[in-house]
Amino acid sequence: MHTQSQATTCAFVRNLTFQTDDLGKEATLVLMFHTNMDCTYQKSFPVIWRTTTFGEEGRYSMHATYTNQLAFSRVQVEDGNVVNTETCVHINDGQKTTLTRTDGDFQFSVPKHGVPGYLEVCNDTGFVQDIAISIITPGDSKPKPVICLKDVGDDSEVKTKFTPKLHAYISSDHQETSILEGAICTDSIWEQDLAKLPECTTLTLSREPATGHYTITQEGVI
Repeated sequence: MHTQSQATTCAFVRNLTFQTDDLGKEATLVLMFHTNMDCTYQKSFPVIWRTTTFGEEGRYSMHATYTNQLAFSRVQVEDGNVVNTETCVHINDGQKTTLTRTDGDFQFSVPKHGVPGYLEVCNDTGFVQDIAISIITPGDSKPKPVICLKDVGDDSEVKTKFTPKLHAYISSDHQETSILEGAICTDSIWEQDLAKLPECTTLTLSREPATGHYTITQEGVI
């Protein structure tokens, strides 16, 4: 994996546990992020971060770890799914990097100061590229894409903000690493800026039998 590193300031980790207890109906939980861009579903597309299916009866749980160490990744897309993120560079808020191609090898430049509050990437490869904002989690062999910037033209630059606001949905139509081309048909059942959570958080998914509505409740919060 072609990865370049830069030191991270104000790094944090969020360990999330989603749990159910006799949910009453099998349900698939889908977790994803959005960018703060007006062109979402036009040039910027969410990538499904995590999914899991909870059973109708009994206790189930899923653990997810988020770190605010981000990366830009050159990605390959097949059948609407991200399948390769090997060329990447660690990126911090207020930094910019350039993707180049030399003798068939792709590489991101060492990030330099950019516009505060934004992540910036320039494509200087001579070809249109798909580039992702990815999360680097300790123990993972590759960064995990969460936002795909599709069809970034040669000699063009993308400037975007990223807030770790996690959205949760109940949907059986999506899988991890799939690119969401349009909004999920159901409403989000939970949204939270992960920066505002403690390091470890337990969340309980429940279903109201009379209405079929799902809710997520943070444990230990009155």
